[in-house]
Amino acid sequence: MWGAMPGNRQVTNQSSGVQLKPNNGRPENQLPYTSYGLDLYKSHKPLEGVDAVPPADTNDPRVRCEPLGLPRHNHYDLGVQIFQDEYKVAMLYQYDNQWRIIWTDGRPLPKLADGGGVEINGQYREPRWFGYSVGTWVDDYMLDVQTVGTMPEQRVWLDNTGRPISEQLRIRETFRRVDYDTLEWSETIEDPKVYTRSWQTMKMPMMLQDPRTDVMTRYCSPSEVDAYNKAYGNPVSGT
Repeated sequence: MWGAMPGNRQVTNQSSGVQLKPNNGRPENQLPYTSYGLDLYKSHKPLEGVDAVPPADTNDPRVRCEPLGLPRHNHYDLGVQIFQDEYKVAMLYQYDNQWRIIWTDGRPLPKLADGGGVEINGQYREPRWFGYSVGTWVDDYMLDVQTVGTMPEQRVWLDNTGRPISEQLRIRETFRRVDYDTLEWSETIEDPKVYTRSWQTMKMPMMLQDPRTDVMTRYCSPSEVDAYNKAYGNPVSGT
């Protein structure tokens, strides 16, 4: 069980956007959008960040209880259990009780298909919430992971502040065991449809937890969303 190092709220739950580029309006945190990417970002109505809107006005897929998908799960209240065998690594995210598989058995990374999804052995496979992940051991202490085939832009966001991604997304992660109790988890994304160049989203130090730690689980519940809308304003009714 791994948890983010203690620190300020932005580091531990990335509520203001991805760890290394919080969406706070500062010039150094502006992203290299394509014209399409910038228009897509402007169409999003997030609940956090510099362009946050009131709860009744949001169009965040999370509010409809859509799965967060990848890489947004990496930027949402991180707490994760990691298990491995000789063929794969399994990552269990505490939010919404979601899990993900990273294959380490030597298989190649699938090829991105036109219009979304991937090609594996000449056959088309549909896009997935966590995409298709393949890992390679660089040495005894570092795993290099690449992911393609994630969901299209109308289904997922990058982070809570409405930054966008598309079906052309490529994710590269490294998991480096600094010492027995410390794991450094880095992520870089490349998405030529939305961004003019690749950029690093996080370099997160994670701390090993007691293996007897009871994992906190939180679910998106439609009934709780309904109750929230009644209390704070329903975007459908316009109240």
